[in-house]
Amino acid sequence: MVNNVVLIGRLTKDPEIRYTATTNTMVASFTLAVERRFVKQGEERQADFIPIVVWNKSAEFASKYFKKGMQVSVVGRIQTRSWDDQNGQKRYVTEIIAEELGFADSKREQENGFNNNVNETFGSIVDAPSADIPATNEFSPTTDDDLPF
Repeated sequence: MVNNVVLIGRLTKDPEIRYTATTNTMVASFTLAVERRFVKQGEERQADFIPIVVWNKSAEFASKYFKKGMQVSVVGRIQTRSWDDQNGQKRYVTEIIAEELGFADSKREQENGFNNNVNETFGSIVDAPSADIPATNEFSPTTDDDLPF
């Protein structure tokens, strides 16, 4: 079975950083606005807003170099998880667990300030060590605003 996702989109805001309570592992989360491929005649292009979660060194990388509006690439897997909110209601979220991150802005956008010397330091792709990913129930959204529904 294969669970693989490749996305290119723009960050809707700067990545948010959190640390897990039990292992103090860094977790970055952000939302990618990914344009749909087809446009219905007479309508504007639609976009999907996809929640992304990044762990460990890749989370550090995203927090340092990813900024609102940048176009980035994400390779990862789809994951669904659930938790009980403050009112005891069961909540669900489907998100992408990123395993690789990259820059997808044009060369011109890069020259205008994005990615300065980043590729020299890290290369164009950062791999997330999948063996170090803690249990998914350690990371839960703190507000209903984090939910995609």
